[in-house]
Amino acid sequence: VKATIEKYKKASSDSSNNGSISEANTQYYQQEASKLRAQINNLQNQNRNMLGESLGALTLRELKNLESRVERGISKIRSKKNELLFAEIEYMQKREIDLHHNNQYLRAKVAETERAQQQMNLMPGSSDYALVQPHQFDARDFLQPHGQDQPHLQLM
Repeated sequence: VKATIEKYKKASSDSSNNGSISEANTQYYQQEASKLRAQINNLQNQNRNMLGESLGALTLRELKNLESRVERGISKIRSKKNELLFAEIEYMQKREIDLHHNNQYLRAKVAETERAQQQMNLMPGSSDYALVQPHQFDARDFLQPHGQDQPHLQLM
């Protein structure tokens, strides 16, 4: 009988301890939730202030601090933008050089092909079609834009 009473006392004291532990946990989590809500509200207010909103409640000192933070942010943004622009310019300059080299290579290939064609045209025993020289561009063979070099009509 004594052992049963001891077990009962022990069980009832453990359950009262569990209740107090549960209450302590509840209070802790409620305090943490309250702190987090306050932190969220503070961050939302700071965000509004950075956007130039809700400035009426700020003191002169807070406004100066906000202004300096915004100016530092703008400075960092401009620095990053310039860095990206310079990288883009450098890339475009390299691309220009590559295109220039490719252009020179293609011009050399065209000239080489024209020389080979002329050599074939000069070979003995070639057909009559091969004797025709390639026609070079002559501006006189084309109409001038906007009717240049044409007499102007006048009404009398």
